[in-house]
Amino acid sequence: MIKTTKGLLEFWEEQMRQSHRSSNYFFRKSPSHYHMMLIVMAANKSNTNISVEELKTKLFKTSRPKSALIINEACEKGFFVLEKTSIDQRKKNIKPTPSFAKEFDEYLNTLKNITL
Repeated sequence: MIKTTKGLLEFWEEQMRQSHRSSNYFFRKSPSHYHMMLIVMAANKSNTNISVEELKTKLFKTSRPKSALIINEACEKGFFVLEKTSIDQRKKNIKPTPSFAKEFDEYLNTLKNITL
């Protein structure tokens, strides 16, 4: 338990040292930002699609206009991309960019190693 706690503390301190990385800064701005990242990445990991409208609905305590602003900013910063569906061109799915997906995987692997 102490080893895990010390490892988590060291991990957090390392994350804070890397706060200049735009994704670390962006997704820690608010609980809504972090929640959005987790929803999009969970969908990606389970190979399911999540539309922009579904994402807006799932974000707790965040207005739809605020959700739209966060989504647009995440896309502008290169963390997420929007893909039109082949069935309905008006519907867009949101996905992580390959570079952000790789960064997220590294983050998860580091956490797994700490807790083992």
